[in-house]
Amino acid sequence: MSIIIKEVKTKADLKTFIYLPEKIHRQHATWLPPLYVDDEKFFSEKRNPAFRHNDTILLLAFQNNKPVGRIMGIIPHDFNRLNNIHTARFSYFECYEQKEIFDKLILTLEDWAKQKGCNQVIGPMGFSDKEPQGFLTKGYDAPTMMVTNCSFEFMKEFILQSNYNPHVELCQYDVPITDTIVERYKNYVKRVENNLKITVHEFTSSRKIKPFVKPVFNLINNTYQKIYGFTAVTEAEMNEFANRFLPLLNPRLVKAITDENNNVVAFIIAMPDLSEGIRKARGRILPFGWLHLYKSFKNSKRLVLLLGSIDRGMQGKGLDAVLATRIFTSAINLGFTIVDSHLIMRENTKMRGEIERLEGHKMYKEYTIYSKNLDEGM
Repeated sequence: MSIIIKEVKTKADLKTFIYLPEKIHRQHATWLPPLYVDDEKFFSEKRNPAFRHNDTILLLAFQNNKPVGRIMGIIPHDFNRLNNIHTARFSYFECYEQKEIFDKLILTLEDWAKQKGCNQVIGPMGFSDKEPQGFLTKGYDAPTMMVTNCSFEFMKEFILQSNYNPHVELCQYDVPITDTIVERYKNYVKRVENNLKITVHEFTSSRKIKPFVKPVFNLINNTYQKIYGFTAVTEAEMNEFANRFLPLLNPRLVKAITDENNNVVAFIIAMPDLSEGIRKARGRILPFGWLHLYKSFKNSKRLVLLLGSIDRGMQGKGLDAVLATRIFTSAINLGFTIVDSHLIMRENTKMRGEIERLEGHKMYKEYTIYSKNLDEGM
């Protein structure tokens, strides 16, 4: 049967778009569903402020009236203007193992991108670097962490056959958390804290974190500019991110550093790996999914690094060691035994070096973002 592509226009279409991956990955042992309450908000043009300054399209593929694939297209106007480029992105790309479905979706998106004046398509990549990026290229049998892609190996093969080339490569590590790591830096950290006249803020409640939200995002906007795909976070997005993730955070796993003028100059945010709870809940909070999430929040031994940054003027002065020592100390006290680095660009040798200095580290997953130049006149 021929493949028909349909743009998502109705609530029923959007529901199909959101829940289709769990059908495609039904027999995929390592696949992790999203939290659907988050997806329903994320893909809502009214509720997600990112839709306000990006052109977007959601597409569904049907075969014999059955949904068999999906893809999202994004034109990141702010990022394009900042870099003087005309690029579109594809993301949230899923389909059954059938090249015809894959081709129909990616070619439809390319046509849309050309109609919008773009000369290049890049992906998988969403609105920002804080969403799942890249197709998985190594570590297919390893467990999937939150906010990462769990794609089949055929997706990598299909995108290469569609004349896309590797554009950005990403790595993911895990590292055992031990007292040895903390002891190694203990004396050095004391000297750094005394010499730089800094204050390390540790938290016991979400309420005490809230005053730091906007200063932290302002620091991100100043320091993440060279990270591929980063676009400055707006105030509306700051509030959305805080509302989305603060309830999931253990305040003891958030650290901030201020200088003698009370300016936030560094921070780190980590959280328990909730993947086992999400998997048992099948991504649903109700009726009893929340209980699986709560158990995972309380019992997880794996720590996931979400965000972190150091002011450019303070980099190379030891604040990374201060943050690492404080977060690992809290993690050990809470019973965590391993930390997941989340995604790091392969070219980010400085960050990778920090990880690879730690005993027992292992790069266990790799991802690739691909690109294709769109020939004029096609």
